[in-house]
Amino acid sequence: QVQVVESGGGLVQAGGSLRLSCAASGSIFRSMGWYRQTPGKQRELVAGITNRGIINYADSVKGRFTISRDDARNTVYLQMNSLTPEDTAVYYCYATLMGGKGYWGQGTQVTVSA
Repeated sequence: QVQVVESGGGLVQAGGSLRLSCAASGSIFRSMGWYRQTPGKQRELVAGITNRGIINYADSVKGRFTISRDDARNTVYLQMNSLTPEDTAVYYCYATLMGGKGYWGQGTQVTVSA
């Protein structure tokens, strides 16, 4: 049974930093990463990393966010620096199996105050 569990959200002032963690279990994953969503908007990709180490970022977070992974723990991390109120959202971790099926975590709230 595949499980995807996030942690690390919270409240931070603008200019601050947070680190999100996502642990996946139950299979081997082709890629993992993070999306975010605000009320009334579609979920958008923040950052993703494949099992070959290929990384992509949304333009809005390039230079501020860093995604990394620990293969031994099937865990990915999202280090978020220089946060702005526009980064406020629910952040969802995803994990994609080798066969392409995807799984979502439950979401973690990130709130950046001005």
